[in-house]
Amino acid sequence: MNSNEREQASLEEAGQGSGAGAGLLFHRPAKKTQLINPVVLAYVGDSVFELLVRQYLVSLPNHKSHHLHKEATKIVSAKAQRKLLEKWQPMLTEEEADIVRRGRNTKSGAPPKNADPADYRQATALECLVGYLYYEGRIDRLHELFAAAVTPQAEGHQEEKEGQA
Repeated sequence: MNSNEREQASLEEAGQGSGAGAGLLFHRPAKKTQLINPVVLAYVGDSVFELLVRQYLVSLPNHKSHHLHKEATKIVSAKAQRKLLEKWQPMLTEEEADIVRRGRNTKSGAPPKNADPADYRQATALECLVGYLYYEGRIDRLHELFAAAVTPQAEGHQEEKEGQA
């Protein structure tokens, strides 16, 4: 077995190979997930969260690009991510809460001009958790948390549609 075959076998054992549920994990990180800098986990988590949001929005009926962008922006803003993390807090395991603390307490640079520093720290914490779960191959858990995130969104869209009828 060559090194590529060994890596593929280890990915499949972890539920991250080319089989069902492989997602988009093509390259494993150079370190164990627990040893990756929280800023790096947040960097990856930002992309994963954005992809989850976009996939969710495309699953809804309105596919106008302006609408998709506007709705995505509402969900991925630092303020929205802070609120989402507050909603997730009671659902988190001790391990996940520890990852959130690491993400919140890390030095990630200056927040964007339009973001409150406290919101930005919480958003970084959420993205850190998303990146951690992604690299750990815990996609089902990621989907469980994300479903809790968008359920009120979906209900809001349903109420909006009913109000227009």
